[in-house]
Amino acid sequence: MHPSETAKPATGETSPAPPCTLVIFGAAGDLTKRLLMPALYNLAGAGLLDPGFQILGVDHNESSDEALRRDLTQTMESFTKDRSGEFHPDHIDDETWGFVCARIRFQKGDFEDPESYAALKERLTGNVVFYLAVSARFFGAVVEGLGKAGLLKESGDAFRRVVIEKPFGSDLASAKALNARILKQGDERQFYRIDHFLGKETVQSILAVRFANTMLEPVWRRAFVDHVEITAAETIGVEARGRFYEATGALRDMVPNHLFQILAMIGMEPPKSLDAEDIRDAKAALIAAVRPADPGEAARGQYAAGTVRGKAAAGYREEADVAKDSRVETYAALKLTIENERWSGVPFYLRTGKRLGTRLTEVAIRFKPTTLPLFHADGVGPAPGNVMRLMIDPEQGIRTGFTVKRPGPRMLLGQAETHFAYGEAFKEAPSVGYETLLYDCMTGDATLFQRADAIEGGWAAVEPLLEAWKSGEPESYPAGSEGPPSAAHLVERDGRAWLRLDDEA
Repeated sequence: MHPSETAKPATGETSPAPPCTLVIFGAAGDLTKRLLMPALYNLAGAGLLDPGFQILGVDHNESSDEALRRDLTQTMESFTKDRSGEFHPDHIDDETWGFVCARIRFQKGDFEDPESYAALKERLTGNVVFYLAVSARFFGAVVEGLGKAGLLKESGDAFRRVVIEKPFGSDLASAKALNARILKQGDERQFYRIDHFLGKETVQSILAVRFANTMLEPVWRRAFVDHVEITAAETIGVEARGRFYEATGALRDMVPNHLFQILAMIGMEPPKSLDAEDIRDAKAALIAAVRPADPGEAARGQYAAGTVRGKAAAGYREEADVAKDSRVETYAALKLTIENERWSGVPFYLRTGKRLGTRLTEVAIRFKPTTLPLFHADGVGPAPGNVMRLMIDPEQGIRTGFTVKRPGPRMLLGQAETHFAYGEAFKEAPSVGYETLLYDCMTGDATLFQRADAIEGGWAAVEPLLEAWKSGEPESYPAGSEGPPSAAHLVERDGRAWLRLDDEA
């Protein structure tokens, strides 16, 4: 077995990850404080970190072991008062945080200076995971620094792995260039391209929902499915990320990564096994079958001033670090088709946007209406198609709508719904979504991480929109609304309609 392919625990078991050093580039940054440390705290509390686990924080700022520990401790304690984020415990357990905190070390380093990597090499032995919690412009430089210093060479049973955050490229050409650059320094199996959406339990559970239920898999195809909607709606604006968003926009930020990963889970063929490469092969094959998006079957918008949940909200062009004449989209919707036997002729509608009226991430499987003439004969009319909603955020669960007879002497049809909530069925500790991803990286399970071919396939599918949207203006929509009218027209001209963002039915 190659050191990058650590044996996984047997099914049903969750053993501590093997001992390793987690080197975090960008240790003083927001990602480290807001998500990585809470995730490590939760892993420690669950007994999934080996006593030999260590953390080495690398940053260009002046600091020390004690200063970094103190800073991170203050941030962790602040989460008990701030309930707005994903991590908001009632208290911080001293023993659990003490386990993590005692293992934190600091090293000052310039991400583009070879001497920083030489110094790092002197401190590292055995298993190492390098986490790039840095700006995307440093991804290639850090990997090159690691490679040239010999830090990615694996020997004996020791592994060396690199976790790379998104955005992985800004278009197809840059994604290919970055892949080529990092793969000169190491093997594909050593690189874990992370997408935190895949750390969410409800996203991971799509595999089980589809393939572990005989009542679903036979109808999960074009003969029964009319269309699929994938939604990622946010009520927040760009907050303090105006500079980042001006160079990115909604399409780049969300579609070829987050939404395409969900699309792959929903649409892929049954994998040969639950091994990581078999699952990633199936996802990559699905993404490769997606036809490039047609600019004529897409919509883009930009939020204007409005009201969100009763509070006034400024328009995008009034946000800090945003150009007064910005043409960057804060909303993107598109229609995709998949050229394979299972999905030929079934449209997949994707939408994502900021400053909408509701926060909601979900997949809606819209089944075809029944073709039986039974109810037509009595003038009742056809039963509408069933809807299965896989709720990802903020609600986590599944809602399934179906047709029933209304009470009374006549055969009148009505709609009913079953509801499964993860929080009610499983009393699991709340997580930030990074726990599973960090654990999987340390145990060598790449199932939830993106491979180079899937990354490039996602960019290839949206490339026509990136080109088309270099000119023209995004359509304005008021903050607190459902998005621009052109997004509604996108599906209405196919004789369909989006589920309303605030629709609980």
